Amino acid sequence: MEHQVQNSRQLLELSGNQELYDRLLLQLEKDFALANNPLNITSDIKSEELIKVLVEKIYFLMMERFSEYLNVLYIIDIPEREFQHIEVTDAVEVSGQMAFLILKREFQKVWLKNKYK
Repeated sequence: MEHQVQNSRQLLELSGNQELYDRLLLQLEKDFALANNPLNITSDIKSEELIKVLVEKIYFLMMERFSEYLNVLYIIDIPEREFQHIEVTDAVEVSGQMAFLILKREFQKVWLKNKYK
């Protein structure tokens, strides 16, 4: 699976082009619910709003509930080597970069399930 996307917007556009956006939303809801941190998104949420909600959720977890943040990363299965390469500037920027990693991993799951069903 070689999808060269550089940010969350490109990734969500790609998921929309491949008609996987709804499945991506379901996967996000499922994994956040497994971590006991519901994402509270609707099926008609626009991509820009999804990014905003995800960044805010990650920021809150990082700042207020770090152990739950780590649990979310574990459940979503973000490889440690991925988030070790994040440039630490400030918490908001890190939240945005982590949102991209989460979306990328969730899209990978959805894409693979769709390809091999």
